[in-house]
Amino acid sequence: MEYRFITPNRIGKWYPELNLAMKQAAGIGAGYYDKASGQFFKYRDTQLQVRNSPEDDAPLAA
Repeated sequence: MEYRFITPNRIGKWYPELNLAMKQAAGIGAGYYDKASGQFFKYRDTQLQVRNSPEDDAPLAA
């Protein structure tokens, strides 16, 4: 599975681990990761997207 965060203005990269996606989310303004507690606090209107594999985005063959 892969994970990314989306804000109204930006779309994050896909990451193979949720923990890594949470740590990188601050870079796009999706929220912040508290290192002391290990928790992620997302900002309003931030969404988490999950996909099974990169092939999920591939167009279907005709």
